[in-house]
Amino acid sequence: MLNIVLVEPLIPQNTGNIARTCAATGARLHLIEPLGFDISEKAVKRAGLDYWHLVDLHVWPDLPALFEACHPENLWLATAKAAQSYTDPAVSFKGDCWLFFGKETDGLSEEFRQAYAHRCIRIPIRSEARCLNLSNSVAILAYEALRQNGFPGLSAQGTMARTP
Repeated sequence: MLNIVLVEPLIPQNTGNIARTCAATGARLHLIEPLGFDISEKAVKRAGLDYWHLVDLHVWPDLPALFEACHPENLWLATAKAAQSYTDPAVSFKGDCWLFFGKETDGLSEEFRQAYAHRCIRIPIRSEARCLNLSNSVAILAYEALRQNGFPGLSAQGTMARTP
C-alpha cells in the first residue's frame, strides 16, 4: 500500500490535488497537523471535491503520533536538499511504501531529514529553480512507486485498447 504523508500542508488547492491523486491511485493520504485550511465535511462540499469519498484519509496531530501508530519502515523523504535522486538504483519503493512531503514554505524539518538522511530523495530540477509544486512532486513520486510495484489495482489500459 502506498502512503502519502503531508507534513503541515498550508495550501488547500495543493492538498486537494494530492487527494485527487490518492483517490485515483488508491494511495492512503496522511495529513500531519497543523493544517493551513479546513477539511471539515462542510468545507469539502463547498470546495466541490466530489472525489473526497474515495480518499483513504488519516489526520494525525504530529509525526510522533503517526510513527507510534503505523511504524513506517519503507519510508522516503522528498526534499530538494537530498543528495540522491528518486531514480537512483538504491531507491526502491517496494511494498508498504511511505512518501513524506513537507509544507510548501519550509519543506521537511532539518531534524527529520537528518534522522533519515539516507532515505532523502529529490526530483531533479534546474539549479536556478527553487522547487516543484507540492502536488506535482507527489504525483511524480507516487506514480514511480506505483510503477515499481506494477501499478497494483489500477486499470492497465484505456477504452481505445478494447475491441468493439
